[in-house]
Amino acid sequence: MGQGFSLGKLRGRSPFLAIVLAVIFLPTPPAPAQTISQRGMVTAAQPAAAKVGRDILKAGGNAVDAAVATAFMISVVEPYAAGIGGGGFALVYHASSQTIHALDFRERAPLQATPTMYLNEKGEVMPRASLDGVLAAGTPGTVAGLAALHQRYGQLPWSQVVAPAIQAAQQGFAVTPRYQQWATMRQAVLQQDTTAARIFLRDSQVPPLGTIIQQSELAKTLGAIARDPRSFYQGWIATAIADFMAQQGGKITPEDLRTYTPVWREPICGTYRGFQVCSMPPPSSGGVALVQMLNLWQLLPPARTLKERGHYLASVMQIAYADRARYLGDSDFVPVPVAALTHPRYAQQRVVEILPRRVRPQAAVSAATPLQLAESDNTSHLNVVDAQGNAVSLTFTINGPFGAGVVVPQTGILLNNEMDDFAIAPNQPNLFGVVGIQSDNAPLANGIEPGKRPLSSMSPTIVLKDNRLNMVLGSPGGSRIITTVLQLFLNVVDLGQDAATAVARPRIHQQWVPDTLFVEPTIPRAWIQAWQQWGYRVEQTRPWGNASLIRVLDQGQLEGAADPRGEGAAIGW
Repeated sequence: MGQGFSLGKLRGRSPFLAIVLAVIFLPTPPAPAQTISQRGMVTAAQPAAAKVGRDILKAGGNAVDAAVATAFMISVVEPYAAGIGGGGFALVYHASSQTIHALDFRERAPLQATPTMYLNEKGEVMPRASLDGVLAAGTPGTVAGLAALHQRYGQLPWSQVVAPAIQAAQQGFAVTPRYQQWATMRQAVLQQDTTAARIFLRDSQVPPLGTIIQQSELAKTLGAIARDPRSFYQGWIATAIADFMAQQGGKITPEDLRTYTPVWREPICGTYRGFQVCSMPPPSSGGVALVQMLNLWQLLPPARTLKERGHYLASVMQIAYADRARYLGDSDFVPVPVAALTHPRYAQQRVVEILPRRVRPQAAVSAATPLQLAESDNTSHLNVVDAQGNAVSLTFTINGPFGAGVVVPQTGILLNNEMDDFAIAPNQPNLFGVVGIQSDNAPLANGIEPGKRPLSSMSPTIVLKDNRLNMVLGSPGGSRIITTVLQLFLNVVDLGQDAATAVARPRIHQQWVPDTLFVEPTIPRAWIQAWQQWGYRVEQTRPWGNASLIRVLDQGQLEGAADPRGEGAAIGW
């Protein structure tokens, strides 16, 4: 087996992570009402964005047209979570061919990036260098990704699907409680950037509820993109980004932008109780971890109680996240043993480690050795299903709230801080507490390299039954995305819950490091006490995630739900 890993090697959990956990997780409201439709459905993290997607469907657009329009709208009305200054992943189900395709438009490390760029002369990590300011930004991929989706599958004119976002940027949107919470957390960083402070704050303070946030410069940028998306990478927008980087000491150059391309990849798929579950391949860890956890789950004995079910869930999470830390990265740069990790024989090898009513300490759960394998993670999510049965599951991000906290002047582009998703040093936790571990003298699988894409937890997921669409789901939430998607799926398939109940149900999370079982506040106290007796260190936090789900019912109707933890909506027609 691989070597155990000691928590003593970690620095303490970052204050930034503690603030994230304290601020992001809003109390869970009651489950939303069911949304049922006949001809199409859109779920998104903001109602205005879901409405735009619905309107595109009504105008004759397909699921991809609606997803692209919704994503551009999210870039305007949810600036703290996702935007054209970031990147993401998308899964597309093509109904006529009954096939699923995966698009990777993840940000890339600048070509001038180095493995030690966030270390000082003593080899110590420089605080916040990978989180705040231009040095934290990777080359954005969102515009290229949305353009690639539309070029392959779109029906409506490109300019038509971008137009609603342009209008929204000009007219503005009203500040919500969620906006205030994120802006409060990042206020000090936003204050340091003149352009960001002017747009997102008022007199350097968090705006009152209902304040209208107008983004005229972003509207101009979106107008240029509507005419030609290549302008982001080779036109005046690219020049503005590169010039700003050069002035501020960043690393993104004209060559980074000119050479950026999204990548079509094969999705990772597994089977569970007759369902085919497909999600993203590396550089997402979502597909591998999700299939690995389902493989383990179906080998376990039936849980006799719900608290025992929670123990088994935490156990499969722990194993998958241990493997994530060691093996997963950008498969264009490092060998990732995808086939081995997702093979049922590997699950049979690991499931014997799961003990009934007893937790295995973190140091005792490590990644299996390569020889044994050879034998056999702030974000926004949207879902769309159209009348023809085509579907899109899309997750995109600028990473932390308000990304790097800097806006490129004259463009309105809020830059990502995606470089923090790399393992900037062995055993060094990122924003979400996730680490990369190193074996012997092998390079870090998720270490920084020029042009490399950082490992992600984003897990847009599509589920088929008999090759026909059954579910479309996903969530933001950093490293908790994967376990949220797992629980949503199992809530529907194992517990027989409808979409709204499945999305609202309380969640747990275990990610190997830290050696803690995180639980939402509505988890019964008796369960927590039982888990503690079985050896768990349990930490109760506020609710997390902002998931959404669309189900295709037996009669062909669409059932959708958006997470009551957020401000989103499911809108059909």
